[in-house]
Amino acid sequence: MTNAMELYQLLPKTNCKKCGKTSCMAFAVALMARELTPEDCPPLKEEPKYKENYEKIREIFKPSEEATETGLIVHEDLCFGCGNCVVACPPNVANDPYGVGSGNAPRNANKLVLTVEDGIVRAQNLGECRRFGKNKILCNGCIVTCPVEAIEFV
Repeated sequence: MTNAMELYQLLPKTNCKKCGKTSCMAFAVALMARELTPEDCPPLKEEPKYKENYEKIREIFKPSEEATETGLIVHEDLCFGCGNCVVACPPNVANDPYGVGSGNAPRNANKLVLTVEDGIVRAQNLGECRRFGKNKILCNGCIVTCPVEAIEFV
């Protein structure tokens, strides 16, 4: 994934405020936070001289189109359902301490963020994910425990 400065380099740098932000740098930061999309910059989208950069930015964010609100993507073609992520997820442990929190089968599956269904990890209850909401943090418990890198955040 790219950073805000790299995105800024692809923007018109006119600081026109048509996107609702005070500057193109602020727009780049909002893009990174997924608060806005490339389409929210009228000059980038509409002016022919920025077409190539518009396409580059769209390509950068293409993988995130299939992501959940938290930025979570489960690559189902890679996942084989080992469940490491399910038992490593801190909200799962907190919400089901005697089930997945103890390495056992879920006792309270309706409060879990990650579950294994039909041999593939599924995301649910994303409001419980530490990467979501007002007090979000960059938790990576599910990512580092996946042996095949089937989980990523964008």
